[in-house]
Amino acid sequence: MILLFTHGGFLMYPLLLCSVIALTLIIERTIFWVTSGIDRDRPLMDRVLELSAEENWEEIRKATQGSKNSVVRVLISGILHRDYSPVKAMESAAADEIYKMRRFMGALDTIITIAPLLGILGTVVGIIESFDMLGASGIEDPMAVTGGIAKALITTASGLTIAIVTVFPYNFFNARIERAAQIIEKYATSFEIMHERQMTQFDPCREDTHEN
Repeated sequence: MILLFTHGGFLMYPLLLCSVIALTLIIERTIFWVTSGIDRDRPLMDRVLELSAEENWEEIRKATQGSKNSVVRVLISGILHRDYSPVKAMESAAADEIYKMRRFMGALDTIITIAPLLGILGTVVGIIESFDMLGASGIEDPMAVTGGIAKALITTASGLTIAIVTVFPYNFFNARIERAAQIIEKYATSFEIMHERQMTQFDPCREDTHEN
């Protein structure tokens, strides 16, 4: 492995940096999703909606204390602003949560794109050097030329390997983000409907307006 790295040329160093960054970000995102609890805390999310229907705010505070669940945080934002534009409060909180979920995704996308390009660049540079050697020595030493091309291809193989290994977790994280956004929308909509129902119960004039 070390021998391949040294034979790959100077462009192996940025490729090594790309691989280290990609691995670090994948580990960080994996920890984030493991601790987010979106799928694991479904009972808690349902409980928050039930307690909201009962207007048991104190019990909600106790049940959600210390929760890192994104959906719960969105619902709590709506509950805290229930007397004044809870929908906009939940939209703002949801945007913040989605932003946290998409953190570092741009960096992973960049690595997937740039790693193969660096590999190809390394191969092109290696081939140029090989042809320079061919021009200097003629065909007297063809092994030197073919050996140089073989070394140049190391960077392309490395770049493609980094991109391929990175694209799987990248797509997985994107799928999790899309799924989380759907869950947030579902529970936020449920809270909005429940809140509207509560408001019409205490405001007959508003109920009449809806009926008209």
